[in-house]
Amino acid sequence: YRAQYERNIARVNSPQGRYMKSKRQSTVEPVFGTLTQFMGLRKVNTIGIKQANKCMQLSAIAYNLKKYLKFIEKHTKSGAASLQGVCFVLKVLLRRISLLYKLLNFSLLRN
Repeated sequence: YRAQYERNIARVNSPQGRYMKSKRQSTVEPVFGTLTQFMGLRKVNTIGIKQANKCMQLSAIAYNLKKYLKFIEKHTKSGAASLQGVCFVLKVLLRRISLLYKLLNFSLLRN
């Protein structure tokens, strides 16, 4: 496998490879780090790819909601506007989760 290894090393060390690595480190890896370290997603305790996809989608929704709520808190001037924004976000979240349950035929009884 020496030839494949050297070809891969050359591809990673190329200018495009270094650029792609930096993009991946700044966009994808922090999300997975947050999910595993702070949101308890070290293991996906489901059976099958479909159930694992559902788990990851719900985790992504939770991550995005948390991020959006932090954004709202920074950009509102009064507590009333912040509360109104939170209510709106929760309504949207509930609609999306119910839609996700319907689309994926999610069952809480299954693992």
